[in-house]
Amino acid sequence: MSRIAFIGLGNMGAPMALNLIKAGHQLTVFDLSTVALARLSDAGGTVANSAVASVLDAEIVISMLPASSHVESLYLGDQEILSSIAPGTLIIDCSTIAPQSARKVATAAATRGLAMIDAPVSGGTVGAAAGSLTFIVGGPTEVVERARPILNAMGKNIFHAGDSGAGQTAKICNNMLLGILMTGTAEALALGVANGLDPKVLSDIMSKSSGRNWALDVYNPFPGVMDNVPAARAYAGGFGVDLMLKDLGLAAESALASHAAIPLGELSRNLYSLHSQAGSGSLDFSSILNLLAPKKVN
Repeated sequence: MSRIAFIGLGNMGAPMALNLIKAGHQLTVFDLSTVALARLSDAGGTVANSAVASVLDAEIVISMLPASSHVESLYLGDQEILSSIAPGTLIIDCSTIAPQSARKVATAAATRGLAMIDAPVSGGTVGAAAGSLTFIVGGPTEVVERARPILNAMGKNIFHAGDSGAGQTAKICNNMLLGILMTGTAEALALGVANGLDPKVLSDIMSKSSGRNWALDVYNPFPGVMDNVPAARAYAGGFGVDLMLKDLGLAAESALASHAAIPLGELSRNLYSLHSQAGSGSLDFSSILNLLAPKKVN
């Protein structure tokens, strides 16, 4: 089993780290949250007092952070852990960040004799807890294959999208579509309920019809329709509105750089921006229903 440093124990990172411990790996963990550290300590992880300390004896380093600035700060900036990681160590960054940031850090890692891949995930907090995540990977083939056993302990699907940064590009495309689908699903449900329909009945109808999508089947945004989703707990936990807004912003940046048109992506970004400005930034992104419904449903 491997000695793994895991940095970033948020809603996604913590259950991923727990699955690695369950698989028998030795984890040293670091996060700014003492609550998150206590949870991993109780599960058998070793708590480090800094990011640098966590990587000193690691064979593998995994990071799961909110944004490009955090990843660049960790590896290249204020914390600059690259110089503390032993040559030959495998680095797996599971954050969703700008492709150019992923390539920048991977290039710096390579100059120090470190193998690095970008491996953002899809599947949400439910998938993280169940160990059924999809990993969308960018990097050299030989490094991806080296990482595969570790990724398999946290997920069920591994897709190699291409060279460094390609995993981030594919993830950005996926999350842009997710934002569009969730917005459209919430809008359709709100329209039906405004006209007297039962949201569960309408969801069942659309799930067996041409409007079927992941939000309807797995992550329904209307309270009372589905158990064990954020809508069933006042939109607590899950994938935050501000994180979705960040990813839609990455899609907009990518579109601008490549001269691609994303009118629906831009519309979804504007709606999530309004939702965040209304004070819902920390709620799960399925709470966009509250912006679109005639009145708040939860």
